[in-house]
Amino acid sequence: MKLVAVDYQAENADKLFVQSLRETGFGVLKNHPIQKEMVSSIYQHWQTFFDSEEKNAFLFDRETQDGFFPTTVSETAKGFKKKDIKEYYHYYPWGKCPDALKEEITHYYESAISLAEELLSWVEKHSPVDVAALYSQPLSNMINQSQQTLLRILHYPPLTGSEEPDAIRAAAHEDINLLTILPAANEPGLQVKGTGDEWIDVPSDFGNLIINIGDMLQEASGGYFPSTTHRVVNPAGADMSKSRISLPLFLHPRPDVVLSERHTADSYLKERLRELGVA
Repeated sequence: MKLVAVDYQAENADKLFVQSLRETGFGVLKNHPIQKEMVSSIYQHWQTFFDSEEKNAFLFDRETQDGFFPTTVSETAKGFKKKDIKEYYHYYPWGKCPDALKEEITHYYESAISLAEELLSWVEKHSPVDVAALYSQPLSNMINQSQQTLLRILHYPPLTGSEEPDAIRAAAHEDINLLTILPAANEPGLQVKGTGDEWIDVPSDFGNLIINIGDMLQEASGGYFPSTTHRVVNPAGADMSKSRISLPLFLHPRPDVVLSERHTADSYLKERLRELGVA
């Protein structure tokens, strides 16, 4: 299995993108509308935030899940016992955010949502008739006016060598939501699980946009679009001293959206947050 970047501006970009999602659980886009300069600026500004004590003034709210999550409460991936080596900030337009960072991150959030609606429409367009019939409403409409879509600013701190044995930056997991949209991080490390025990490096050229399927799309499509296992591995050698910033946008439907006979978006999300130990 090989992941190949699809040119967003190609005539058949929609078909190639959805084909990649279907076959690998991931799609990689180049020449897309998200500006590299904006992403680079966000990485720099939020690195400064994570390096400061200011972050502790924005500790997360357990009820609303917005704000700063320190390494002490970082997620433990389903099926694992060691916490991931990371800290992160949950940004929602309605949530808390440092004043100096709000305008830029809000602009990014709105730009990414706009692209996300198009990508979801591509998925629906290229879903087989019997699969499309399972969707309770158009996929792009599921996120319309959603207050749940989450932008997570992730910081993987430099490694000191004193980390717990077997702990890694992000243990193997699947995402909860419909699709996740992720600009290539400032350092490599993202891998996707292929067939068998094979792990494949996701193309991390800066400027690429990486999209993966989450559990909610798998649920809504009756398993046709697979939620693919992925992880972020620890760097080695000199790279251990480098921080890693990434910026995943998790596309969440409105809570009342029906995903399947078993679940609404709300019931599915609450079940998974309990499994992760953050609710």
